[in-house]
Amino acid sequence: MLRTLGLFLMAASAAGLGTPAVSQPASSSSAASSAAGSGASLFDEQCGSCHTVGPASDPLAPTLKGVFGRKIAGRADFAYSDALKAKGGTWNQQTLDVFLTDPASFAPGTQMYAGAPDPATRQAIIDYLKTVQ
Repeated sequence: MLRTLGLFLMAASAAGLGTPAVSQPASSSSAASSAAGSGASLFDEQCGSCHTVGPASDPLAPTLKGVFGRKIAGRADFAYSDALKAKGGTWNQQTLDVFLTDPASFAPGTQMYAGAPDPATRQAIIDYLKTVQ
């Protein structure tokens, strides 16, 4: 299940991982660089503390391998929040962009703790997720 920021910070602190860094909006030059292929690095930095792109989900968050084109809350090996289960639809360019902009607005009650407010960063992450099939 996706975690709230508070739960994530408590778990990270208990595990001795410290507090995750909060990214700042990218400048136009770094935005161009992000769009040019750093989606995997951005995924690792901003999503990788909870999500993997491995073959199976873990207790903290679902794997995002094959997420592009998959039904929202569609993995059988993960217990999604009721908010995402009720959402319906498919993860595509638009739904991923809206979700990553502000997860709580996309699915009120979701337990995803943070999004990626910078459009270039979001796009680079989505472009990367399209390749992880």
